[in-house]
Amino acid sequence: MCGRYAASRRPEDLVVEFEAVAAEGQPALPADHNVAPTKDVYVVRHTKERDAEGALTGGGHRELRAVRWGLVPSWAKDVAIGNRMLNARVESLTEKPAFRTAAASRRCLVPADGWYEWAPRTDRPGKQPYYVTPEDGAGLAFAGLWEVWGRGDDRLYTCTVVTAPAVGALAEVHPRMPLVLPRERWAGWLDPAVQDVTEVAEPTPPELVERLEIRPVGPAVGNVANNGPQLTARVETVAEPADQPALF
Repeated sequence: MCGRYAASRRPEDLVVEFEAVAAEGQPALPADHNVAPTKDVYVVRHTKERDAEGALTGGGHRELRAVRWGLVPSWAKDVAIGNRMLNARVESLTEKPAFRTAAASRRCLVPADGWYEWAPRTDRPGKQPYYVTPEDGAGLAFAGLWEVWGRGDDRLYTCTVVTAPAVGALAEVHPRMPLVLPRERWAGWLDPAVQDVTEVAEPTPPELVERLEIRPVGPAVGNVANNGPQLTARVETVAEPADQPALF
């Protein structure tokens, strides 16, 4: 599962990292160390190019766009459905009506610094939050899907994060994780010519997972009103997670 993550990189840095073009007319999103569902987040998607009259040219490029986290399918009667669509299981992308069309033609990357998970404590009741992030401070790219709801100026762009069974040591904290894609798989995931998502949805490589730090952090991250880099700071007085991870 991915229900909370951190994203602090500036848009001007993201367009360089992902070789993208920033969408026009959008204000920059602030650094957010406690990204929660329904917030605006950055995604990188493939967008088709049009000429001055609006006709498709046959070309395309990567676009960095701010969208709302929580997928709203184009056929939805109410945007409130997005509150339940923050994650999409990779195993059922081709089966669920809410995801299968986007999985074939509207895939995206969700830039992140790291994500949070909660595991049962062994020393006392409650759960211990952990922050999962690259040991070297590099960024991550979650596999995602995007959608557009409505028309004209009322169009709403939304996204969901694709999740997969946890790999390696991450399974000791939670049974699921975001599908994290290494750089060499970004192009394949975004390629509009690939309509069978199973061709590009292989598990996160174990070697990438081995380079992740599973860092215990303080309880303040549990409140969405809290923010700031202090939320990702390590706390030392933490017991090991219980053998059986929590099922959210």
